[in-house]
Amino acid sequence: MKRSRSSNAWLREHVNDTFVQRARSEGYRSRAAYKLKEIDDKDHLIGPARIVVDLGASPGGWSQVVTERCARHGQVIALDLIAMKPLAGVTFLRGDFFEPQILDQLEKLLAGNKAGLVLSDMAPNISGIALCDQARVIALAELALDFAGRWLQPEGAFLVKVFHGHGFDDFRKKMSLAFKTIALRKPLASRDRSSEIYLLGRNPIAG
Repeated sequence: MKRSRSSNAWLREHVNDTFVQRARSEGYRSRAAYKLKEIDDKDHLIGPARIVVDLGASPGGWSQVVTERCARHGQVIALDLIAMKPLAGVTFLRGDFFEPQILDQLEKLLAGNKAGLVLSDMAPNISGIALCDQARVIALAELALDFAGRWLQPEGAFLVKVFHGHGFDDFRKKMSLAFKTIALRKPLASRDRSSEIYLLGRNPIAG
């Protein structure tokens, strides 16, 4: 099948992307690793966390950063609908976060222990219908927020990817009610044309 002009343009942009090139040369599985590295350099999320849950983990760029910065002192549990190549120090669960049985399996892996950090870089499969896609983005973010609210330690943190658009303001309000402090983060590795932004919540408020 012949590529469209838009897909060819995306491919050129991807190949020439500075962060893609850095990821290849430095051994990271995705350019997304630099998003988390920048946020962690600023907010120091990973170091204190003994258990980290990485939602939407594949291909594993964020899990790589976590294992590097936790050294041998942390446990990483990663989840994604897409398969991920094994990574030392990471327990991977493949499944759909929307499915209750997958959530049950994830919670069993925690074995009753609370996490110090919950990361969510999840995004739905894009349908091309903007309103529908944004609704699924917010739905995933809300599920991740609910999970973080139940499984974070009192001093824990929650970092979640969302997109500006319908439902963003309401979700931000929910975050502000769930955490003592929230902040917006737009790392340099996020493309300028992308509406993605990360919300960081710290110190969950007990329900």
